[in-house]
Amino acid sequence: MYFVYILYSYSIDKYYAGSTEDVSKRIKEHNAGKGNFTSKGIPWVLIIDFECYDRSEAVKLELKIKKRGIKRYLQDNGLA
Repeated sequence: MYFVYILYSYSIDKYYAGSTEDVSKRIKEHNAGKGNFTSKGIPWVLIIDFECYDRSEAVKLELKIKKRGIKRYLQDNGLA
């Protein structure tokens, strides 16, 4: 199983989307400063995660979310 997750940083008022096999481990990495973009917005909070069948499906969904714009994607789907 893979997951697409959306994080939010109150400190910089930004969203971040990514994909992983282990959401909690990945969030800990983001909050530990691992990652160029996410190191600027610590602490990050999980907004939502989507379960995907495999990595290919997760990457497609992640790209779809990013292409639409994370905030707009959440609003369009009644998640924000």
